[in-house]
Amino acid sequence: MATRKFWGWGVEEQDLKPQEIRGLIQVIERRYGVTGLDHQPPPRIEEIALRPPRVKPPAALEELCSQAPLERAGHTYGKGFQDVVRAYRRDFSPAPDWVAYPRTEADVTALLDWCSGARIAAIPYGGGSSVVRGVEPDVGAGYAGAVSIDLQHLNRVLEVDRTSRAARIEAGIYGPALDAALKPHGLTLRHYPQSYEFSTLGGWIATRSGGHYATLYTHIDDFVESLRVVTPRGTAESFRLPGSGAGPSPDRMFIGSEGALGIITSAWMRLQDRPTFRAGASVKFPDFLSAAQAVRAISQAGLFPANVRILDPNEARFNGVSDGTHAVMVLGFESADHPLDAWLARALELARDHGGSAPPPPDQRARVPGGPGEPAAQPDEAAAWRNAFIRMPYLRDVLVGLGLISETFETAITWERFPAFHREVMETTQRVVNEVCGQGLVTCRFTHAYPDGPAPYYSITALGKRGSQLEMMAEIKAAASETVLRLGGTITHHHAVGRYHRPWYDRQRPDLFAQALRAVKKTLDPAGVLNPGVLMDPMG
Repeated sequence: MATRKFWGWGVEEQDLKPQEIRGLIQVIERRYGVTGLDHQPPPRIEEIALRPPRVKPPAALEELCSQAPLERAGHTYGKGFQDVVRAYRRDFSPAPDWVAYPRTEADVTALLDWCSGARIAAIPYGGGSSVVRGVEPDVGAGYAGAVSIDLQHLNRVLEVDRTSRAARIEAGIYGPALDAALKPHGLTLRHYPQSYEFSTLGGWIATRSGGHYATLYTHIDDFVESLRVVTPRGTAESFRLPGSGAGPSPDRMFIGSEGALGIITSAWMRLQDRPTFRAGASVKFPDFLSAAQAVRAISQAGLFPANVRILDPNEARFNGVSDGTHAVMVLGFESADHPLDAWLARALELARDHGGSAPPPPDQRARVPGGPGEPAAQPDEAAAWRNAFIRMPYLRDVLVGLGLISETFETAITWERFPAFHREVMETTQRVVNEVCGQGLVTCRFTHAYPDGPAPYYSITALGKRGSQLEMMAEIKAAASETVLRLGGTITHHHAVGRYHRPWYDRQRPDLFAQALRAVKKTLDPAGVLNPGVLMDPMG
């Protein structure tokens, strides 16, 4: 059985091996012209000193709660760069006093009653994959303690409506288990964020997760049919409908609420038939902006590819997709109903109109015996990108252990503003990286695209100074975020707000909306115990 890491991404068995780390050190030393890099070993649970629990659960809830060091340490942080840095420092000071594992919705209600009555911060926890400090019990001195409420036991598909292609699903189910449960019905959610293996349905909904589809169904919002949410004031459940014009949507109030308004316990989700036809290609472009113009043309043509991601030359080289002399588009279509040759052909035509070059696609309708509509082989560049995408967080953990900075930020902007926006974001971020770190690399890719604009995703890899990585990255993050906000981009497209993005989110949202959100919080969570500091100040 795989061993989940309490301090970083994923499972121990998939970490880079010693020989891979040695090879990575050689690559980095050549890239930056330095010598003597060494890899700090990651923390062991025996090294972590946790404060004694400040509170004690009532007898009726004791069997649901754990104070085991491994559980408390594993629920202290998410999986972002700053989380891993603090873990390497062996600093687990924000650890929850207890980790609670409710088995029923009634357990969730009882836990919230206890927390509200005793003024204990209640931190909803799905898979813990937050990169914005969304699950961290850093709640200040105004609380008697903190309890992390882990929903992993609420993990069933309760009901399947094959006719309407929908299912009622408990919020604590992890991505792979959900897909496996739906497979016998020939259905799938087709929502695959990078954290898919280690995140849950409830977490996706609470953070407005961005998933598999680069166009059309970009966020989890598109798949929510109705929600059931437990709050300190009671349980709210919306009507299950394909659509409604009956006032503001109650679902929308909880989608993206990040556990500050209630704990999502189940949802009816819109599903799809499992795809049996796929078509894909990779396209080379002389530069990133040409590739971006091709993405705009494809997204505005109504072709709705499942994948239309582009990587700038340095991003492509860094991930082993190209030699760094050109930008790369990874293009893919999928369907459960029909071949896709015409869709792919038209997208490639649009790509060529903007300077792209691609080899003729293989026969996309290839079959294998007994398997109708099995997918054709992926282009080499697409396969290389997919493998790099899956391995990225494991690589990041090692880079942190080497004393480097490895962080990302993502946003969205309209097409007419994108060229100037991208140029200034890149120039500002690269300049500050050079000032703070001496040297480093800033790259960009698109994760999602809309008819009215793209969602660019920027990556930073730079030399750091062990012991100062957090402070160095904070300076870079501030400069990049100020630039994004000043130029009209969103502070986050799909990573959520958490505690990390609060300073800029507070300025992005309208003041009247902020007041209304606080009023909703006061109504649903009068004691202010739900995930304090996320979306709004701890005291509401």
